Amino acid sequence: MIRVNNLKKSYGPQVLFDDVAFSLQPGERVGIVGRNGHGKSTLIKILIGEEHEDSGEIYIPKGYKIGYLSQHLEFAAPTILEEVCSALPEMEGGWKEEYKAQEMLHGLGFTDADFERAPSEFSGGYQIRLNLAKLLLGSPNLLLLDEPTNYLDIVAVRWLGRFLREWEGEMMLITHDREFMDSVTTHTMAIHRQKAKKLEGSTSKVYDQIFQEEEIHEQTRVNVEKRRREIEKFVERFRAKASKAKAVQSRVKMLEKMERKDELSDIQTLEFSFRAAPFSGKFAGHGENISFRYTEDGDPLFKNLSFSIRKGDRIAIIGPNGKGKTTLLSLISGDRKPTTGKITLSSNTIVGYFGQTNISRLHLDNTIEEELLQVHPEHNRGVARSIAGLMMFEGDSALKKIRYLSGGERSRVLLGKILLTPANLLLLDEPTNHLDMESIETLLEAVEEFPGAVMMVTHSEEILRRIPNRLIVFDRGKAEVFEGGYEDFLERIGWEGEDEEKPQQSAGGARYEAEQELKRKLKRCEREITELEGEIAETEVKLAAASSSGDSWKIAELSKELHELKEEVERKFAELAEYDKELHGKG
Repeated sequence: MIRVNNLKKSYGPQVLFDDVAFSLQPGERVGIVGRNGHGKSTLIKILIGEEHEDSGEIYIPKGYKIGYLSQHLEFAAPTILEEVCSALPEMEGGWKEEYKAQEMLHGLGFTDADFERAPSEFSGGYQIRLNLAKLLLGSPNLLLLDEPTNYLDIVAVRWLGRFLREWEGEMMLITHDREFMDSVTTHTMAIHRQKAKKLEGSTSKVYDQIFQEEEIHEQTRVNVEKRRREIEKFVERFRAKASKAKAVQSRVKMLEKMERKDELSDIQTLEFSFRAAPFSGKFAGHGENISFRYTEDGDPLFKNLSFSIRKGDRIAIIGPNGKGKTTLLSLISGDRKPTTGKITLSSNTIVGYFGQTNISRLHLDNTIEEELLQVHPEHNRGVARSIAGLMMFEGDSALKKIRYLSGGERSRVLLGKILLTPANLLLLDEPTNHLDMESIETLLEAVEEFPGAVMMVTHSEEILRRIPNRLIVFDRGKAEVFEGGYEDFLERIGWEGEDEEKPQQSAGGARYEAEQELKRKLKRCEREITELEGEIAETEVKLAAASSSGDSWKIAELSKELHELKEEVERKFAELAEYDKELHGKG
């Protein structure tokens, strides 16, 4: 068991933790949540000794082995198989269970042909996967994982989820992927307002409790302040009256005993929407028999891909890394040209493109503000500062030069530029990678409300279950359009190489599955209500026109239709309330 008591950590005037206390019991797997910059990664670094607490006490049992996913890339063996096998414990007779290393490498996206290649031949992302394989094979008592899914494609994320659900030791996990976290953890701990709150159950349970506690705190504070003002008025009014001296003294003592509650400070939350350019017509664009290869004599990355982009489409581009997902977005944006075939965008299609590779286009000597001003039509400094604030660059931090920003901060600048650019087709390549859970939720709401079309590359199954109505799937050696959502894809086709049977569930797995199903029903019900309200608005317009023309038959028909639509909306709202009550246990 690990115990942490009275932990405090500051960087200059910024206090990350103050009097943080929690314990980690045998078999517990804890998801750590909280805003970016509030100390999640620092807590893990304190546990492994890379950072030091200002005060407090950490108890770790003797002989207790902690495994940490390091971003430090240093390899000694000539091949990746030998490198990963070096983490295996040596068995009796001097041999190692090499098959475990091979299974681990396969799960993380390496092929048999890769096993004999040197670690230095692989990209940084794949080298992080090697560190992950070594960590998992080392069988520590406690796994510390800080954003392990950032370097994995969707197939590897699914494999890691299955592995962690079967993991029997302890684990502490930081990830921005809420669904992944809820599926592999037994407890959630929130780093919030410099304290830690740990509860058994999902992220939703912790956030719901924090919200309720803060609501109660604020109501109590307002009531106490109101009562204090009433007492102070009484004291002020009757202080000089001898006949009231006893009552005044009593109330003065009462004031002294009354505990003051501080007003909770606001925590910055992203609040934004994409700027929509007007669009007429049904299609934003088409791709016809597209193929792409990097060199004339090289193998095609993909071939014979045809697709359409309809107004209002939400298209997710999914598949293992290295198959062409990001390349497809760059073809649609016009940054690259297809080897064969053609892409045609409508004459009034305006593209907003967020791509990880586009970060290199930021001007290193520009400030954040200057970079944003480049894309604002009126070059309005106030608007640029406002967008910078939304992207977590408040006040004079908007004057930082791009060259001094981290990769995550540069991604946020790029997202800010997209927000300033009017568009009716958004191309988003892993836009959530550097955002915390609250910011991701805001981004997804903005995507849902955007009236144009959206094409998105993502490995997050939470996003895939929520956003797309169509898919472009890179798998089984080809790229093709799938008409339907992600759940339909998993049921009808599934990923190559995955077993038919469902993976074992961890403790709490059944609860997680039931919760996810309720969330899907709730989201579907919300969409249906939105569609019905749209139909009601259209019907009301038609009814007004019929009333103006005096068409009594049409008035009767439309009135009946309007009544039925409103009844259906009422039924859907009742259904929504029932799902919400079941999910959150309210009412």
